Amino acid sequence: MITVQPLSAFTDNYIWALRRGDEAIVVDPGDGRVVQRFLDAASLRLTAIVITHHHPDHTGGIAMLREHWDVPVYGPRAEATKIAGLTTLLDDGDRVELFDESYAVMAVPGHTLGHIAYYGAGRLFCGDTLFSAGCGRLFEGTPAQMHASLARLAALPPDTAVYCTHEYTTANLAFAHAVEPGNAALQQRTTEVQQRRARDEPSLPSTIALERAHNPFLRAAVPAVQQRAVEHAGMPLTDEIAVFAELRRWKDGFRG
Repeated sequence: MITVQPLSAFTDNYIWALRRGDEAIVVDPGDGRVVQRFLDAASLRLTAIVITHHHPDHTGGIAMLREHWDVPVYGPRAEATKIAGLTTLLDDGDRVELFDESYAVMAVPGHTLGHIAYYGAGRLFCGDTLFSAGCGRLFEGTPAQMHASLARLAALPPDTAVYCTHEYTTANLAFAHAVEPGNAALQQRTTEVQQRRARDEPSLPSTIALERAHNPFLRAAVPAVQQRAVEHAGMPLTDEIAVFAELRRWKDGFRG
């Protein structure tokens, strides 16, 4: 049986650890010390490292872990020059075996140009592309690229578990309420997250169904969301990409 658990790092990162028996695989290990403490405490053997994109809070632990563990490091070919230590370079459409489960590699540019996600066994490891009730900032890509990437993720089965890599949910929900205050699914999700966080539990994983129901960045086609984006922009918006771009600009400056 494979289980997945979050390892907290920095102020709000999650390093996801897949565990089977005495073996572990980690996704986006920004801090190798956090991973090594986890492995030591549970007497686990690291068998692979999985990377979604080049930002240091996702890759900073690779070198330390590779000093202790001779394991494959999977990551995006498009960002290979920016990520030291990758051993297996991946492109859109490739597949990766994690334990005995097969994961499809999905190119999801926007946050970074070479960002990839991993989908398999009912799980999505999406790095900083999709967050619960939010999405990543556009550090390198365009609104059109991110909108297309999110649409691709939103098309996955509704029960897909979404393992993103930051605990941003509370702040994201505040913005979602500003965009779509009458959304009943959003109200329900907010109550659930408040209860989880009050118990010092992660708000994650989410699901694709939940995100479709309340994440404003997946709802640019919804008339109520479009209207709020137009009101905030103070001018007509021609299509869903323009609506998405306005939502992203709004969120970038939001201080709810």
